[in-house]
Amino acid sequence: MVLSDTIKERRSQLNISQIDLAEMAGVSLATVKDIERGMGNPSIKTVEKILAVLGMELVYQLRQTV
Repeated sequence: MVLSDTIKERRSQLNISQIDLAEMAGVSLATVKDIERGMGNPSIKTVEKILAVLGMELVYQLRQTV
């Protein structure tokens, strides 16, 4: 699943509006909208702020080779 879809789906599950998510995460409404549309290029810090509000975290791991 793409990050933008994951954020949008989780926000919807929690019944949080885009404006509320932006305010709680300390980012602009435009940033939230851009991320959910798959646009823009948010920093990892911005993504982490949004995910924290949604009760999620960003996990780094080594890629599995096939």
